[in-house]
Amino acid sequence: MIDDITIEKMNETHLKDLVLLEKQCFSTPWSESALRTELEKENARFFVAITKNEVSGYIGANNVLGEVYVDNIAVFYNYRGFGIGESLLRHLIKVSEEEKCDLVTLEVRVSNTPARKLYEKLGFQNKGVRKNFYDKPKEDAIIYTLTLGESK
Repeated sequence: MIDDITIEKMNETHLKDLVLLEKQCFSTPWSESALRTELEKENARFFVAITKNEVSGYIGANNVLGEVYVDNIAVFYNYRGFGIGESLLRHLIKVSEEEKCDLVTLEVRVSNTPARKLYEKLGFQNKGVRKNFYDKPKEDAIIYTLTLGESK
């Protein structure tokens, strides 16, 4: 765990770093213009982790009628294993609870064991599989959902 992780709302100054992060982490990365579009969306919830005065990771989601759909969560390779992904996800959960949302949901590659362990640690439940959801390489996705509020 790194002690000096700051989570802040994504802004224009983060975009160049996030484009690099997307290219490092995903076979079909989001472009700068796609990330910029999220800055203008009322229902977008995009947050950046700052560690040692630099972007170390980010999480992006959209709140649709009280259901929060995680688009991406990514951490630069050199910052993995220090709790940054967990900090980002906990922050999104906290914001979602404050907004009285019903759930947070996401898809993850079947092969992404570290991410799956994190989601399960935070109480996400495996709700099913989306066959051939991912490309490059073709792979199934597991749907994880965290129910918020009193119904947990």
